Amino acid sequence: MFSAFSSIDYHSIRARTPAETAVKRLTGIGEVLSGLDISAIHTQDDMAHALWTLDTADKCIRMILAEFRTERTTDVARKARSLIDLIELARDEISGYRDGSRILS
Repeated sequence: MFSAFSSIDYHSIRARTPAETAVKRLTGIGEVLSGLDISAIHTQDDMAHALWTLDTADKCIRMILAEFRTERTTDVARKARSLIDLIELARDEISGYRDGSRILS
């Protein structure tokens, strides 16, 4: 379906600073998440896959923040916070699908 790591790693090699590398990796995660279509969730499997994708992205973001702890800039922190906030909103929306009985068993 998608290859999350191919775009992240190749772009990261071209970065000039550690902070730029972190931002590029975070941007790659955002690109993967932009392909997540919550309106296409119709089954429990769809929901599980979407939640797995969100959880994995969240873990990757936190790993990047830990890895670049000493080189963290305002841009890195802002980009990471923005992605984490969007992940939380998506989780809430998916929970709304579950609570609203829009998911087929």
